[in-house]
Amino acid sequence: MTDFSRDGGDERGLRELIVEIGRLLHHNQMVDGVAGNISARLDGERILMTPSGLAKGFMDPDEMIVVDMAGEKTGPQTPRARDLRPTSEVLMHLEAYRQRPDIGGVVHAHPPAAVALSIANIPLERYPIPEQIIHLGIVPTTPYALPASAEMQESISEVVRHHNAMILRNHGVLVLGSDPWEAYLMTETVERTAQVILMVEQLGGGEPLPPDEVDRLLELRRQMGKSLPGEEERLQAKS
Repeated sequence: MTDFSRDGGDERGLRELIVEIGRLLHHNQMVDGVAGNISARLDGERILMTPSGLAKGFMDPDEMIVVDMAGEKTGPQTPRARDLRPTSEVLMHLEAYRQRPDIGGVVHAHPPAAVALSIANIPLERYPIPEQIIHLGIVPTTPYALPASAEMQESISEVVRHHNAMILRNHGVLVLGSDPWEAYLMTETVERTAQVILMVEQLGGGEPLPPDEVDRLLELRRQMGKSLPGEEERLQAKS
């Protein structure tokens, strides 16, 4: 795995990491065609992101684009990126970075099981899995919004404050991490959890974890330093 620092000290490393994540998303069938997008925070004013219209499994590090917090290309661009445009989901990524100064990477993918559950109106919370609760917390499903629109930006604005992973109804997932690699690994966890729930539904349903047990898992998550403000408030309200 490429080593890098979030302070922009190794932009090349971040470019290579984004390309590697794109390959993994393609290999694991979590994106198709030119779908999906990945980004990384370079510093307080610049975001490195995938361009629009490229298949994520076949990108080159020099095709990544640097944008400012208004979504405009900024600074010198590589020759290969000069004529490329930022991902069409740039507004969604920028909203996540604005709301969460603690995050350094964002992955948006279209994993099929997670999307299928959202279409069937089956939340991930129906059958919580301990590892999912500990590593992801609660994973909500946002209301449907038109992809690549200001409507999508608005639909996630409040949710990203309190959750690192969310399912975008009929669309895909949005996952935030301390860096792009962490965001990718959590994307895998979301999809694996969705696959398990889909299997449970196909088997005729199962027994969900009791709410008190979910709270115990959230408390363990808090003790591990992984919880977010919304989870803390939930636990305090029950105490």
